[in-house]
Amino acid sequence: MERIRQKIGRIGEYLKIIDTLKPSCHDRFDSDPVYRGAMLHYLYLMADTCIVLAEMVIKKKGLRHPQYYSEAFDILGENGILESGFAFSFAKIAGFRNFLAHDYDTIDALVICGSVLESLTDVKTYIRQISDGLD
Repeated sequence: MERIRQKIGRIGEYLKIIDTLKPSCHDRFDSDPVYRGAMLHYLYLMADTCIVLAEMVIKKKGLRHPQYYSEAFDILGENGILESGFAFSFAKIAGFRNFLAHDYDTIDALVICGSVLESLTDVKTYIRQISDGLD
């Protein structure tokens, strides 16, 4: 359980760092390669750690093993750890993680600085639901 709590804390740390980068995103994302790299790195770490956390909870609860990253969120939804509608929607973070890992050269600043950064509240909801599901 301690390792799960550490992962939750790590996601919180990544969110804080991203929040500090957020205000200058539109101005710096395309023009500052160090800024861009930092933003993408912390978004990747956050997304990847959300997946790892889901897999850890599944293992801890003795649930069926996911065949692919996004299925981990479905399993948590099926077992009431995440709200089922939220789990289905949040599973998209797995695709986002893969996109950051493999297609980073095609990333659009407007998407990252807009809809991606606006959807970080979903990560906070995820952490809350996971924490509630562990109690």
